Amino acid sequence: MKNYTTDKIRNIGVIGHGGDGKTTLTEAMLFNAKATDRFGRVEDGTTTTDYDPEEIKRHISISAATAPLVWNQHKLNVIDVPGYFDFVGEMAATLRVVDSALIVVGAVSGVIVGTEKAWDYCKEYGIPKIIFVNQMDRENANFSKVIDQLKALYGTAIAPFQIPIMEGGQFTGYVDVIAMKAVQFKGKDAVEVPIPDNMNDEIEPIRTMLVEAAAETSEELMEKYFSGEELTEEEIRTAVREGVVCGDIVPVLCGSAVNNQGITTLMDTIIDYLPAPGECRNETGKNPNTEEEVERTYSSSEPFSALVFKTVVDPFVGKLSVFKVISGELTTGVAVSNTNKGKTERVNNLYILRGKKQETVDKVISGDIAAVAKLQVTMTGDTLCDTAAPVIYEGIRFPEPSISLAVVAQKEGEEDKVFAGLNRLTEEDPTFAVEKNQETGDMLISGVGEMHLEIISKRLQNKFGVAAEYKEPRIPYRETIRKPIKAEGRHKKQSGGHGQFGHVWIEFEPIGDPEQEFEFVDKIVGGVVPRQYIPAVDKGLRESMAKGVLAGYPMVGIRATLYDGSYHSVDSSEIAFKIAASLAYRKLEGADPILLEPIMRVEVVVPEDYMGDIIGDLNKRRGRILGMNPLSSGLQEVVAEVPQAEMAKYATDLRSMTQARGSFKQSFVRYEEVPGNISAKVVEQAKQENAQE
Repeated sequence: MKNYTTDKIRNIGVIGHGGDGKTTLTEAMLFNAKATDRFGRVEDGTTTTDYDPEEIKRHISISAATAPLVWNQHKLNVIDVPGYFDFVGEMAATLRVVDSALIVVGAVSGVIVGTEKAWDYCKEYGIPKIIFVNQMDRENANFSKVIDQLKALYGTAIAPFQIPIMEGGQFTGYVDVIAMKAVQFKGKDAVEVPIPDNMNDEIEPIRTMLVEAAAETSEELMEKYFSGEELTEEEIRTAVREGVVCGDIVPVLCGSAVNNQGITTLMDTIIDYLPAPGECRNETGKNPNTEEEVERTYSSSEPFSALVFKTVVDPFVGKLSVFKVISGELTTGVAVSNTNKGKTERVNNLYILRGKKQETVDKVISGDIAAVAKLQVTMTGDTLCDTAAPVIYEGIRFPEPSISLAVVAQKEGEEDKVFAGLNRLTEEDPTFAVEKNQETGDMLISGVGEMHLEIISKRLQNKFGVAAEYKEPRIPYRETIRKPIKAEGRHKKQSGGHGQFGHVWIEFEPIGDPEQEFEFVDKIVGGVVPRQYIPAVDKGLRESMAKGVLAGYPMVGIRATLYDGSYHSVDSSEIAFKIAASLAYRKLEGADPILLEPIMRVEVVVPEDYMGDIIGDLNKRRGRILGMNPLSSGLQEVVAEVPQAEMAKYATDLRSMTQARGSFKQSFVRYEEVPGNISAKVVEQAKQENAQE
């Protein structure tokens, strides 16, 4: 593929709700541009952008995939983005680098939560968008209903460029509202026909609205409009384009991707109305050496800089880093600086990716998207730049993982392979994390949802040939005591030669603060326990506290005062006093031991309509509501404290309660006593588990 100048490039993310036809639409565009020689089908697993085994099996997109094509002397870098919420990290990464978005809406399903989220992300990233009402070929397709829904949500920004022609419930063509001409589909062709007479009443108000939107973009056009003069088609197009680029106007087109109807017009509209790289804004970053702000324009004459927005891990080929060139150009055989890591990387192989296919190139220019193989330290979100002109751009704001599970190898002896594979997959997916819980010993994996973690397990098997099993993570309970107790520990052993003797009296009492794990007080007088053995008593107690007397959880919040004891001049030793201390510790069963549980601060953000359900649900989870804060766009934040044990499947439950409109984050606050009825169950379960070990 030849290099196109920056003004001839369009980087566009195809986004929307899962199942509305984004992958099929991408496939139609590739087919029309002759970038592929056959029209792949999602059902057959033959599309360009859904090539992962799990994508083929499930008929859904899991990863964002690039699909570059050439149309009307322009290069379109189309990125097909998953619509399912478990893969929202792919949307965040894509929208960080594209210059515009194509929101796909189902003509039957209409505006649903995925559409709303896509719009909100575009607003957050400040990128222009167009809407394509897809699946017009389906029974019960209703373009007018979709337009009404869009207008109800987004007001005067919505600008239908087309109105479908329906005959006997069938989608047979459309009217171009700007050019005021009709197009009818005849087999594979689209031919111009007169506008049907019965559509004039429908077209007139939409045309008027478009002309008014165009007139509002400049005083000159406004004057002309109000003086009763007709705006020319060229004036309308130019003015509407300005409105689209600055985000004030959102064109709406219609068609059927599966039947390849209306797709070439959509491709023309992308070129004519959506911005080239840098047309909306330049990119600002920081000089890592001086912390000064640096602005870079999308120009090949500037020093090279790029942002890595995706990493593809392949156990055979190695790692591919997918990036967008912001300024300058990149050629093979050069050294570039990774300013995030403070290291230099060598660029040996450059590729254009189309799905899983790689095409080698020698050069990538400003505004274009490409991939480089086998970089040593570079990760998603890193900046690459000319070593002589350092800059570091803002990375990618990925959503935090919201669900965690414990993971074990399915086969004994494959633990290292499983965890090595999982760590490789974190390079590919920054919304996925692996860490060991030091307290419970569980290896935890965290992700955005249950399907996300299920896909991780399948990828581990497909890419690295090892299988993992998931289970509920253990809650890191702790234990403490409620009343003071004096305990004797006496260790005496005689087995020929030197014996062992250690004898202590220790007073245990609650400190009252579980954050203060342990305090050792030495109150020995008169040398009843020689000074050299006192550290051994302290050590023996600390080691014993790793396992509580109630259920084997760590013991905290205890003060231990060594106040008496005795020794033997020959048989006493450090080990004997350590054992004596641990024997005294066991007497804590008589100090009214209790179980403590971690309490989390939970911040839930939901639309106002769901507030009652959310508060009721948190109360059922033994939560305490601390407050409610109104946010923008009709959202409310509920702040509560909830036991960690009650939050295991909250990500899934919140999604079903709010139709995926809610989000939450949680953080540890403190430990509190577990209520008696729940404590009894936890203790019983822990004893059973300990008995099996």
